[in-house]
Amino acid sequence: MSSVDVINAEGTKAGSVDLPSNVFDVQANIPLMHQVVVAQLAAARQGTHKAKTRGEVAGGGKKPYKQKGTGRARQGSIRAPQFTGGGVVHGPVPRDYSQRTPKKMKAAALRGALSDRARDGRVYVVEAFVTGEKPSTKAALATLRKVTQTTKVLVVLDSQDELNWVSLRNEPSVHLIEAGQLNTYDVLVADEVVFTKVALDEFLGGTEKSEEGDK
Repeated sequence: MSSVDVINAEGTKAGSVDLPSNVFDVQANIPLMHQVVVAQLAAARQGTHKAKTRGEVAGGGKKPYKQKGTGRARQGSIRAPQFTGGGVVHGPVPRDYSQRTPKKMKAAALRGALSDRARDGRVYVVEAFVTGEKPSTKAALATLRKVTQTTKVLVVLDSQDELNWVSLRNEPSVHLIEAGQLNTYDVLVADEVVFTKVALDEFLGGTEKSEEGDK
């Protein structure tokens, strides 16, 4: 079990927290993470694409020219696929791209992604980004930049943390996510991951409950 410093809004150490080895120090299974990420991106697709077949394209009811005597190939409709404006052969149709991914696979892939970031020292914990009761993007960014300078950072907040959420939601270099929605794709896309202390406790608490339910 490793530990990381907890940074307060002033940028100084305010304690430390343990990172459980069963979540932040496991072997990363790259094929598993790839499969989970592909499934997640596939599920995000709308699948509403549609191309019209020759039977759905308007027009083309009349034979364009007589069957014989023209020297050209016989044609029955100007909406056949070989004509401009004709139907599409084997074109896309609406479909569901989602893939079934077991919860244990998702959890294992997430642990692998977090472990990869933790081993490189790219997981941080802060007390809060803003002190007081009024949102402030300037103050939140000042705290964040004392922790990391990366332009791709994943900030994990607890589900009730509206103050920090409002403070950081308009910053383009920050991707916000609730602890209960943390996933492999967002961890891998970000260069560094920053938890608030409450969000880390919420995430680890949810992980423990999930493991107990699997037993």
